[in-house]
Formats: sequence, C-alpha cells, structure tokens
Amino acid sequence: MSTSTTYQVKFRRRRQMKTDYRKRLALLKGNRPRLVVRKSNKAMTVEVVSYDWKGDRVKAFFTSLGLRALGWKGHTGNLPAAYLAGYACGKKALKAGAKEAVLDIGLLSPVHGSGVFACLKGAIDAGMTVPADEKVFPKVWRIEGGHISEETPKNFAEVKAAIDKEIG
Repeated sequence: MSTSTTYQVKFRRRRQMKTDYRKRLALLKGNRPRLVVRKSNKAMTVEVVSYDWKGDRVKAFFTSLGLRALGWKGHTGNLPAAYLAGYACGKKALKAGAKEAVLDIGLLSPVHGSGVFACLKGAIDAGMTVPADEKVFPKVWRIEGGHISEETPKNFAEVKAAIDKEIG
C-alpha cells in the first residue's frame, strides 16, 4: 500500500495564473535587473527589480496614477500615460544606478504598439539600455496623445518637462 500521494500541487502563484516560473527563471539567469511592466484597467505599473536570493529588490518604481501629481489631466491607463510612467521609472532607475535592464511583461500578451511597449520606449528615452526592436514601439503621434484629443500633446509635453525637473 502506498503511503504518499502521486499528485503534486502547483505553486500558489502558478495556480492563480500570476507567474510563469519558466519565463521567470530564464530572465533571472541573465543576471541583469528586470524592467517589470504590469497593466490594469486604470494604470500601468513599472518597476526596475533586481534578483536577490532573499527576495527581489525594487530599485525604482512608478505608476501612471502618480502622473496626476505632476499635472496629468487625462486617463492614466492610456498610451501617453504608459510612456510617461516608463519615462519616470527610467529616470528614477538611473538615479538608483540601474543603467540596463531586460523587459519582463509577465503574462501580458506582447502586442506591437501596446502600452507595454510604450512603457519600454519611455524607459529607453529616459536613458536606460534595454534590448528591444524598433518595430514594437507605438508611433510617436500616438505616444504623444495625438489620437486622443488636441489638448493631450500639450499636457504630455508639460508633464514630461515636470518629470525632468522633479526626477531627472
């Protein structure tokens, strides 16, 4: 008679469909910080995280909800807000000493021109070195909000200048 079960329960975050451990291990083997981008309906969250055996260490963090304090008047879940969140996080990461990273999008689908790649473009424009292909980035007029309204590009430029003044 058997004394143990043959079924092994998967890790909790795998059961919740939050973590792909094979992809995470592949990213960690590169031994570089990760530019972690996560999306919700209302915001984009961008972090620069380095691995430590005790637990991941967050070097820089910014969410697009924080753009309101810098004068952003639009929705915080759209493409220009995603770019600005990536830009601000990139500036903070450079101050913290993280000059390069590798993109970690988790379980998000890699759709060309999406908010995930707008965050990546923002981090690269801030001065970080992240390997990426130019084809995946959204068009400049979409990043600046030209597809939303006529006021958005003006507000975009104001907030980008505020990020440079406050963080950079």
